[in-house]
Amino acid sequence: MAWEYEARHTIEALRSGIPSRAIGRHFSEARADLLASINETLDRVVETQKSEAAIISGKYGEGKTHLLNTVWELANRRNMVVSMVSLSKETPLDKLHILYPKLVANTYLPNHAQPGFTQELSRLSANSVLLQHLQLYAQNQLETNRLYYHLACLVKSDDPEEQYLLETDLMGDFIPNHQINRIYRRITGEKAQFNKPFAKTKNALDYYHFLSHLFLRLGYAGWVILFDESELIGRYGKKARQKAYLAMDHFLDPSESLKGVFSLFAFSSSFTADVIEQKGEYDTATESFPDDAEVIHKTLDAIVQAKQLEPLSTKEIHRILEGIITFHAKAYDWNPMIDPKLLIRKIEESGGYLLRSKIRSAIEYLDQLYLYHSEGTTTLTALQEETYEIPTYEELFEEE
Repeated sequence: MAWEYEARHTIEALRSGIPSRAIGRHFSEARADLLASINETLDRVVETQKSEAAIISGKYGEGKTHLLNTVWELANRRNMVVSMVSLSKETPLDKLHILYPKLVANTYLPNHAQPGFTQELSRLSANSVLLQHLQLYAQNQLETNRLYYHLACLVKSDDPEEQYLLETDLMGDFIPNHQINRIYRRITGEKAQFNKPFAKTKNALDYYHFLSHLFLRLGYAGWVILFDESELIGRYGKKARQKAYLAMDHFLDPSESLKGVFSLFAFSSSFTADVIEQKGEYDTATESFPDDAEVIHKTLDAIVQAKQLEPLSTKEIHRILEGIITFHAKAYDWNPMIDPKLLIRKIEESGGYLLRSKIRSAIEYLDQLYLYHSEGTTTLTALQEETYEIPTYEELFEEE
C-alpha cells in the first residue's frame, strides 16, 4: 500500500509538471556525466569540509529543477542538510538579510519531511563542548561577535519570551543588539562587549557562516544550498543585479568561514543573451561599480561558462519512459502492455518539444489505455467567448 501511494504521488507530480523530491528520488539516471561530477564534488565537500559551488544552465522545461531535486536526494544519502529556494523579488539574492529567513524556512535536516532545525538547539547546554566550539567560532571567525553573546543567552536564559526572541533571531527575524545585551546583562550581570555594531544589511553573512559551522558540529556531513530560477535576477533593477552578482561570489568563491557548503545555482540558458549581453552587465560593472568590477566580472564569467543541460538522448528518454510505465502500473494496479519504443513514437507524434511536455504526453497516453483500453487523441480547439445577461435588481426579486 505504501509503494502504491508513493507510485501514485510520483505519477501525479509528473502529470502536473511540478518537480518534487519524490521524482528526484526515483528518476535520477539521466545526465549521468553531470551527476557524476556533482557526486564527486559532494564527496569532496564532505571529506574536506571546504565549500564549493557550481552553476547549471538549461532551457525552460528541460529539467533544471528536477536536477536540483536529484541533488537533494544525493545530499540526503550523505547526511547533509539541504536548503532550496527559488530566487525572485520576494527572495532577493542582492539582499542577503532578506534571503536568509527565506532560506532558513526551507532548510531540511536529512530525511526530514518538514523544514526546521531549531529543535537541534536543545542539544546545547551551558557547559557542553559543543557550545564551547560554537562560541569560539563565533568570537574569532565571524565579522561580528554578536552570535557569541547570542549563544550565551540562548543556553542560560530560562525566560520563554527571551528564548523565543533568540530562536526567531537565528531564523532571520533579527533583533537589535541592545536586546541581546539586555538579556545577557540580566543573566550574567555584565555588559556584552560587542566588537562592532551588527547591521543586518551589512553583516547578515555571519549567520550563513555560523549555520554552516553549526550543522557540522551537530554531526551532519555538510550543507547543500540549491538556488532555483536564478535567471529571475534579470528582473531586478540595474543596481540590484550588480549586488546579486556580488552576493553570488560569496558562494562561488567562499571564504574559510563558510564550512562544508555546496551551493548550486540553476539559470535559464537564455540569461547570457537576454541579460548579460543585452543589458551590458560587464560594462555596467566597470562604469558604475569600479571597486567591485573584478568580482562582478568573475561571477558573470561563471554564469556564461556554466554547464549546459544537454537534451536527453533517446536511450535516456527510453529509461525514463520505462520507469513511468512501471510507476503507472503500480499506481493504478494494472499491467500496461506497451513497448517504450512505441511510447516514444507516440509522444513524438503528439508535438511538444519540452521534456516536461513529453512526459505529460506519455502519462496521458497511459491514462487512455488504462481507462478505455485503447488510445485516443487530445486536441485543443479555439476557445469560445461566453456571453452572459446580467439580470436587473427588479428581475431578481420580482414577485411571482
